[in-house]
Amino acid sequence: MEQKEGDKAAVATPDRSFMGRIRNFGPGIVAVLSMMGAGDLVTASVSGSSYGYNLMWLLALSLIVRFVIVNLMGRYQILNLKGQTIVEGYNDVSKYYPWFIGIAILVSGHFFNAYMITGAGEALAWIFSVGHPFLWSCAVVLLSLFVIGRNVYNTIEKLLKLLLVLMTTAFLGLAIYSVPDVGGIVKGTVGFGIPSDTGAFGVFAVALSLIGAVAGSMANFLYPYFVKEKGWKGVRHKRIQRNDILFGICAAIVINLTVWVVGAEILSPNDIEVNSLEDISKALSLHLGTFGAVVFYLGAFGILYSSVIGYANGFPKIIIDCLHMVRPERREKFGRKFDDDPWFKWFSLFILISPIIWPIPGMPGFVEMAIFVTGMQAVVVPITAIGLMILVNKSSHLGEHKASLAENTVLVLTTALAIWVSIKAVMGWF
Repeated sequence: MEQKEGDKAAVATPDRSFMGRIRNFGPGIVAVLSMMGAGDLVTASVSGSSYGYNLMWLLALSLIVRFVIVNLMGRYQILNLKGQTIVEGYNDVSKYYPWFIGIAILVSGHFFNAYMITGAGEALAWIFSVGHPFLWSCAVVLLSLFVIGRNVYNTIEKLLKLLLVLMTTAFLGLAIYSVPDVGGIVKGTVGFGIPSDTGAFGVFAVALSLIGAVAGSMANFLYPYFVKEKGWKGVRHKRIQRNDILFGICAAIVINLTVWVVGAEILSPNDIEVNSLEDISKALSLHLGTFGAVVFYLGAFGILYSSVIGYANGFPKIIIDCLHMVRPERREKFGRKFDDDPWFKWFSLFILISPIIWPIPGMPGFVEMAIFVTGMQAVVVPITAIGLMILVNKSSHLGEHKASLAENTVLVLTTALAIWVSIKAVMGWF
């Protein structure tokens, strides 16, 4: 078969030096940053400020689960014997999965961007000290309409990532400066305890939010599509794909742990409950003054705005893939490049524009929405985890690269934990 130009990267001999491998990483960092967004920032700070280190075991477990789920999805993308996308694989499990995944992604995209746009508007309103946050949220949407799909966003994205690094560095320095209680962290990580309700949000609501934000987010489906775009395919890329997502998860561990420590060691002792973006900013402003607040809001805007664009561009690809499973004639007509389907544009516009109703004055605030939306994600964990477990154990699809006993155990326990916490959270609401 004649080799296509776009496939050369896929068959090129990988650079096996340490720096060469780091340079080859990409999908994992992009995916983890897209998955994290502001959800991890909020849940980690709320958990730390309200419950100290008592829920740390849930963070550790959720990060392990995220690695297992996303790694299995990435492995399926590069090693499945049928050349399928992850959605095509789920379709082989049940014809109803594309319906479920497509609708869940569309709803998730709307609500994810709802609190991202709300938070971005609040951040800009603070930075410029003029105008109502709702007006700045409208500006965020208009700016996104201008840059989405254009090369200019690549330059903006580099700046946003720089702001994120600046904020993370500030939180990391503050976490080290606060001298974290290592014993408390270890006890909270292995203690498997559920504290009594003491914060602004119920403990099971926070626990559900942790599972949803870290382990169960529908944004996990973005990773195999990033891997596909990277051109990785075949056994030769199995190790680099695994190390890629492992590197991304390690970055997530540092960021989550840093924010959690700051919440437990600085916000909690100062009796600061996290109910707004401003409350989280106090972690830096208490010790660094106005400069700390500026660093926080710039970094927060970097996380929020990059996620707004990322979801508006990434989620429609998954939705179109689902649509093509339900309506095969559309794939025959428009091909396998998802952007070529006219519906891609309309789904992208819906995910970008429809959330503007949420920043309207009187609607729920940024933190409240983040807790609710990320918690909502945990509800879909059992359905997606069961489907994935069936898929990655099919010899006809993965051959010798099927899921291991440890990976299957994690998927089973994740399903059980998500169901238990969901029931407890619902019982707490009523």
